[in-house]
Amino acid sequence: MYKADYMGYEGLSEVLVSDLLQKSTCPFPFVEYEAAVIEYNGKIFQGCSSLDFLKANQILIPLEKLYRRYTGESLAVKLSDFADVSERIQYLVTQVEEITKIDNFGAYLTAMLEIDAFFMNEDRHTNNIAVIYNEKTQKYELSPFFDQGLCMFADINQDYPIDQSLEYCLEKIEAKHLALILIYSWMQQKNCMAFRLVSNLPLRYSDILTEEFGKLSQGSNKTRGAAVKRQMRKYGYLMKK
Repeated sequence: MYKADYMGYEGLSEVLVSDLLQKSTCPFPFVEYEAAVIEYNGKIFQGCSSLDFLKANQILIPLEKLYRRYTGESLAVKLSDFADVSERIQYLVTQVEEITKIDNFGAYLTAMLEIDAFFMNEDRHTNNIAVIYNEKTQKYELSPFFDQGLCMFADINQDYPIDQSLEYCLEKIEAKHLALILIYSWMQQKNCMAFRLVSNLPLRYSDILTEEFGKLSQGSNKTRGAAVKRQMRKYGYLMKK
């Protein structure tokens, strides 16, 4: 499976998150991405590739589609009815576990949101949180984590130009995605800690990011590397001691 960059460096974001998860204690499945050069209709695109994680008789069902199938309503709209973040998360977990009979969806969602919070994923919604359904056995199971392409200010074509400062990018993302910021802040306060990251990650990853994004900007770009260091401090409870 291939995914071409459209808004900036989505492929690089997917690869970096995937690489980090391989070095973590995350107990849940996740898609492993590799950098790829994609040729389509005579044009060359940067991006990433992965194996198809669906097996025979399996289909991927987004939570929005799942909820609508059983209730006739929109899950996104229903969640917006809850002003309290904890009630919103609890409702989501309860509904999914009742429908699918998956008994550890809460821990799964916690881990997903911790990953999103650390990497500042601005594209998490009810259409890219999903479960796998086996049409033969009629049973559900957890889907691997996927779709972290809009992490770390990946939209350099419009919202986060590669030469902008960390302060600018942080102000922009917080203004755009207040609901996600509230959820992430709530999780930090609760120290949810579904898994831990290896302790030597900060400097190594900030160096990698500085180098990779420097290539994009035809020079040195420290904003993304600085962002990783900031997130490591902010979400220190995720760090393996």
